[in-house]
Amino acid sequence: MGAPLVGVAPIFAISFMGFGIGKKIQQSSPDEALGPAQLAAAGFLSGFMTTVIMAPGERIKCLLQVQQAATGPPKYSGPADVVKSLYREGGLRSIFKGSAATAARDAPASAAYFASYELIQRWLQGPDRQKLTVGTTLFAGGMAGVFNWVVAIPMDVCKNRLQAAPEGKYTGAMDVLSKLLKTEGPTALWKGYEAAMFGLNQVAPNL
Repeated sequence: MGAPLVGVAPIFAISFMGFGIGKKIQQSSPDEALGPAQLAAAGFLSGFMTTVIMAPGERIKCLLQVQQAATGPPKYSGPADVVKSLYREGGLRSIFKGSAATAARDAPASAAYFASYELIQRWLQGPDRQKLTVGTTLFAGGMAGVFNWVVAIPMDVCKNRLQAAPEGKYTGAMDVLSKLLKTEGPTALWKGYEAAMFGLNQVAPNL
């Protein structure tokens, strides 16, 4: 839990900053309402930017979760010890293992999240969103969380397996995907779907 909690504030700060930047570079004026593709592009940038913090945090979390489920003496005493051990074993490359898979999960998922959130709000209360209520905001956020996870889960499964695997087991996310489909079939990509639907409203999945 420590690793995700430490990263929450900067991840959300970067996420919303990235979305703001993504919108700004596409607008001819601050009041211009962007279309679905433009909102998705801004969300994509947001998800990509969070990878710098999200990837190592996810790597630490995956290793600690595997350790918790395993029997025998623990290898790591906590998040800081994981970082030290990974750096000794493989330097920064080991700490940031799975970054491409994290970006491939978070960028499309954030595109779905931000675009659906804004569009649902407009649908409920108009383009200016001046009459939004707490209820409509919660509904928009909840539905955006659903779209976020629907997009994210397949790559999240691949990313988690890659980051938790011993060194040398996989060459990358595509290798994980290929072996997963060959041994377990397409349904394996949706493992954890039910649990994710009970943890909606996350900008970045699996935080």
